Parts: sequence; structure tokens; C-alpha cells
Amino acid sequence: MLDRLGGAGLDLWRGRMSVSTKQPAIDLCHRLLTLRGEASAIVIADEIISRFNAMPADEQLEFFIQLLEQFQPDPDALALAAERYLDEPGPEMAAELGRVAMPPRQEVIRNLSTSPSGVRALIKVRERLLECIKTEPSLKLLDDDFVRCFRSWFNRGFLELREIDWQTPAHILEKLIAYEAVHEIRGWDDLRRRLAEDRRCFAFFHPVLDDEPLVFVQVALTDDMAANISDILDAEPANRPDKPSTAVFYSISNCQAGLRGVSFGNFLIKQVLLELKLEFPSVEHSLTLSPVPNYRRWLQKLLADEERCAETGLLDDSQRENLRALDQAITANELEEIDRMLVLCQNQLLCLCAYFLLNQKRDTLPADAVARFHLSNGASLARINWAGDLSSRRLHQSFGILVNYVYVADKLETNHEMLVNEGVIAASATVKKLAQGKLTKKAA
Repeated sequence: MLDRLGGAGLDLWRGRMSVSTKQPAIDLCHRLLTLRGEASAIVIADEIISRFNAMPADEQLEFFIQLLEQFQPDPDALALAAERYLDEPGPEMAAELGRVAMPPRQEVIRNLSTSPSGVRALIKVRERLLECIKTEPSLKLLDDDFVRCFRSWFNRGFLELREIDWQTPAHILEKLIAYEAVHEIRGWDDLRRRLAEDRRCFAFFHPVLDDEPLVFVQVALTDDMAANISDILDAEPANRPDKPSTAVFYSISNCQAGLRGVSFGNFLIKQVLLELKLEFPSVEHSLTLSPVPNYRRWLQKLLADEERCAETGLLDDSQRENLRALDQAITANELEEIDRMLVLCQNQLLCLCAYFLLNQKRDTLPADAVARFHLSNGASLARINWAGDLSSRRLHQSFGILVNYVYVADKLETNHEMLVNEGVIAASATVKKLAQGKLTKKAA
């Protein structure tokens, strides 16, 4: 309504509603819940968003705390609804209990989305909220409310899959360069290579964000199972393979920090698999070439704990000292020492990486963030690649190791169910042997 009238319409209604510039933003949130007119709600929502954006950081933190504390469920109404449900359990009483238990702040968030800047502005608000949680962990409850709203607004039914190519408008291509989070795109020539005939790029968009991508994936069409990122990024341009056998997903980047925890990548991969299969019936293998971002951090903690080291059964004292020396060399960026120690530590690093990915869990899911994403989607851990990416970033994350996760269409559901229900990770025999300290030629 008013959003179609633009700024003039909003200014007109502001004048009619007499919104005091001295009225605190949190008071406007209370007022927002009492309004019945659509136009009035839009004006108040826009005013709250504008005031929040103008606040200094400390006032934004205080606003979040007030929003959390002042918009809790009514404890008396909640207790009464719970008693009524216990006295007369059934769907109607359960629905009433659910309604009363819902924090009013969720309704505040939904009403704020009616502002002309709407959902786009709320994504930025949550981006700030995620920063505040670092110093005020209690705000995690408020963040849960944002996530619930975002998951309903950004469900798969609203997402639009678009293929990105060299004919895509330049302003979107510029955003891909800016948002690439896995392997930096080094300018327009590099981007042109990633959009060549033997490459594909797809992104999800949402109607309320216009041309802002939510997540995008880059794919290489090859005839082999990629083990080294340079084989993809540094390869000379080639004509598109007539019948490529393998699709390698080598980069998946989420674009909106304020939508963290609202997963799109699982939908994206499965949709892209369908699109590629339609275009290239010859593609029989779909896999990733993925980083292991949490591996080195875990190994540092392991090396500091002699008892845990012994539990792995993979390290003697000499090997443990070598790994410490390598870790110190990486921290100090001593390139020659890094090269020397990598040779000495290769076998242990491969075995420990397999052990980490298969055995270190957060609840029932893998501790490593990328492993958690792919394995939760039903992929299986196929191979661990030595010296897959020797860039400074990957050395600091995983000693240069990359891994392959394989997507097999008729096994995705089974693998997913085994993981979430039983904590069982689908993995190749080679990876399982590595985790036990048994090296094979295929492991590296």
C-alpha cells in the first residue's frame, strides 16, 4: 500500500499520526502491536527501522535487550493455558497453548517487515544482532525469533533459481565477485574463466530482495574426480566437454550474513543436480571439492591434551612433536619450514583428518561446518586429498587438505536419515581405513 506511494506517502501519514521524535523506539514497538490500520502500521514500522539504523552501537544493543525482555509471553496466561491443556488435552487446547507461548516479539518482527525497506532492512538488523550476541549471549533467544520468521519467508517455494553466465547483468556479476567466500575471484578475467563453457554457476534469488543473490554455487564439468583446486581454478579455458562424466561443486557461498542459519545450500545443490542432469545426461558423478575449515583448530586442541592424543591411537610422541612444529611454522608463516614439516607429517595429517571428520561430533552431526552441511544433505565422504589447496588460508585452516563429498541421488535420503537418527556418517572404505591409521595409495 504505502510502500507503493514512496516517501511522499509516508511523510503524509507521519504527519497525521503525530509520531513524537522523543518517543523511544521500544515504545513504538509496543504501539505497533496495538495498531489495526495497515497504513499506520507501515509508518510506525518504517520509523522504528529508521531510528534503529541511526542508533550508535551501544543503543542498538540496549534496544535488543529491551525487545527480548519486554515482549515475553504472558506468564499468567501461559500457566493457565498449560493447566487447561493438562485438564483437557486435545488439538484445540494444544493450539491455544502454542498461541500463548509464542513471544510477542515475533509479531513485532513480522510487523516490522511491512516497512518499505522491509525484509531487506531486517536482514541487516539481524546482522547487527549476531554481533551483539557475542557480548550478550542471552540475545540468542531473540535471534531464534528472527530465524523462525526468516525460515518462513525464505522457504523453498519463494526461491528462484537462476543460471549466471557472462550475459547476466554486470551489477549481479559484481556481487558474485564480492560475495565469493571459498576461492577469491581475482577480477573480471577470473570471473570470465569461471563462467566458461566447461563451467556452470547458479544462484538463488528471492522476490523481496530484487537482484541480491542469497547463495550461489560454482560447478566444473570434467571427466575426472578433482583432487586439487588448482586443476580447476588455474586450468586453461577449454571447449565444453561434449559428454562430461563428472560435475564438481567447488564453491558454495552464502551472500547474506543476516540470513546465517537459514539454509539454502541444500535446496540449491539438489536443484542444480537436476538442472545439470537435464543438460548433460552423461554426468554420472556429482561431488564437491571442499575445505575442512575446523580441522587445524581441532588438532591444536588435541595436541595440547596428551590423554586425548592417546585415545586416537594415531600418534606417538615424535609425531606429536612434529605436528606441533608444523603448527608453529604455519602460525609464524615460515614457508621453508612449512614445506619441510608437511613432508614429515603427511601421513599423520591425512589419518587425523579422517578421524576428525568421522568421529568428532556436535550432538549427532559432524563438528566441521562444511562436513555438517554436506553430510546432512545426504552426501558421503569419499576421499581426503593431500595438498588440495596450499594457499595461506587453507594452510591455516586444514594444512592444505581438501576433501570430496559425493552426491548419489538414490542414497541421499538414506544417508541423511542414518546421520540424523543414528549419528552414522556415510564414508568410503578408504576414508574409514584412514581414520584407523591405515594408509592406501588412493588416500592421498
